[in-house]
Order: sequence, then structure tokens, then C-alpha cells
Amino acid sequence: MKLFSTIAVLGLAIFMTSFEGTMSTVPSVDVKTLDGKTVNIKDYISKDKITVMSFWATWCSPCKRELDAIMDVYPDWQEEYDVELLAITIDDARSLAKVPAMIETKGWEYTVLADVKRELQKSLNFQTVPQTFLIDKNGEIVYTHSGYNPGDEFELEDEIKKLAE
Repeated sequence: MKLFSTIAVLGLAIFMTSFEGTMSTVPSVDVKTLDGKTVNIKDYISKDKITVMSFWATWCSPCKRELDAIMDVYPDWQEEYDVELLAITIDDARSLAKVPAMIETKGWEYTVLADVKRELQKSLNFQTVPQTFLIDKNGEIVYTHSGYNPGDEFELEDEIKKLAE
């Protein structure tokens, strides 16, 4: 029994260490601005600022609902917590042409970047959108959420509050 406990604890420690190593920081990956300029995502992760990185696509209804819901509270988040939101589209090159008009229509006031080759998505190891990452003032990923249900923005705000304290 003692051997089993030791093996279980060791296995859990290895699992936790491997998880932390794969998700603790934003990788250094190039993405594009909407005008086609290549930039590194790390240049958009502000030191001393909380950052929300939300992956979305024009064809993803839950993504658009999530970004619409966050837009309703985003000015308050900026004022109260000094938060920056990066909306990163995974649309392919053909669909990317629709993005500026959608942003304009929606009135989203986010920094929007494009991960057309999905290199950042692959580096962060997730499959579906919407996918949201919360990054602390030290550039560490401290929270992640997949999918969207109404009210998820308040759960995200609770996590932001913890970081802002």
C-alpha cells in the first residue's frame, strides 16, 4: 500500500510539473496585424498589465457572443483593473478579409491580431475556439477557459479581480 501511495504521489508530481511547463508562459510566436504586418505576440503582452487573450473566428457563433458580452464590461475592466484584451482570430487567409468589417459592425475596441497559420494555437496546444487565456502582470498564463456560456465573462472578471488585488 505504501508503494502504491508513493507511486501515485510521484505520478501526480510529474503530471503537474509537465502541465506547468507547457502552459506557464506565452510562447514567442509571430502573428499578423490586420494590415498584414508580422509581429511577435510577446510584444503585445504588457509587463505590469493584465492581459486577456481570446481566440476566435468569424464562423464561430460562441466566439462572437463571448466577445460581444465582454465588450459590454470591457470599459469597466480597463478602468478598474487596467486590462488589455487581445482578440486573436484563427480565420484562414480567405476568411480574414471579413474580419475588419465584422470588427467595425460589432464595435469591438480590442486589439485584433491574426493567427492565420495557427502557429500560436498549436504552441498553446488547444483545438477549439473560443479559447481564452488570462495572463498576469509577469507574463504568466494563470487561467484558461474553453467555450462560451452566457455569464462566463463574470467568471473571467473574478479571475481578473484576484490578479488586480
